[in-house]
Amino acid sequence: MIRVHELVRRFGPKVAVDSLSLEIPSGTIFGFLGPNGAGKTTTIRVMVGLLRATSGTITYHGENFDLDIQKDSREARKRIGYIPDAPFLYEKLTGREHLRFIAEIYEVPRNALEQEIEDYLTLFALQSVADQPIEGYSHGMRQKVVMTAALLHHPDFLIVDEPMVGLDPRSARIVKDLFLKEAKEKGTTVFLSTHSLDLAEEICDQIGIIHQGKLLAVGTREELNGMVESEDARLEEIFLTLTEEEAT
Repeated sequence: MIRVHELVRRFGPKVAVDSLSLEIPSGTIFGFLGPNGAGKTTTIRVMVGLLRATSGTITYHGENFDLDIQKDSREARKRIGYIPDAPFLYEKLTGREHLRFIAEIYEVPRNALEQEIEDYLTLFALQSVADQPIEGYSHGMRQKVVMTAALLHHPDFLIVDEPMVGLDPRSARIVKDLFLKEAKEKGTTVFLSTHSLDLAEEICDQIGIIHQGKLLAVGTREELNGMVESEDARLEEIFLTLTEEEAT
């Protein structure tokens, strides 16, 4: 489970995230939606320890651990896989070398590592470029390497910021199936920030909508329908209705 309690993040006088509270059960795919500048990426950066909260807490819970991202940062990060919106890679390394390097940082056992890397390279159709420097990769190829790197240590929590940017339709389908498999078969909790309402509608169990740093709504599709007094509203209609009401 991921528990966010009264999270506040300020940048000077600007409040980017305003008293955000969430509880996301294990094995859930949670969609985090909001307009540009709503506070999604700031929330994620606090969740993975790249920013410190101004106040509030983010904790990660499992059968044998209870970790605060600020107090237990090192241990918490070992259990998190992070896929950022703007991936950073060591461009002079090859794709395969980068994955080996990340695996060493996470202390992934070597006995099955090479086969696992090969399996992901095959899944993402990267075999032909795996031993070429990353500096020659397209954005989509880089995104696939980042996704693989985030999964090699078998995280309990997968934090994802705009995963589909630069991916072709076939690769996007692979990523959707991968997220579903991680959650439903492995029990991974997936926190997914995206502008793609279709993606959220297709694979997310729960959805939260944030606007101007405040959480406007959270729940299943059925629960969100009730907030706009409609039994069969599309997510686009729900999103626009709630964010427009907040803006007026």
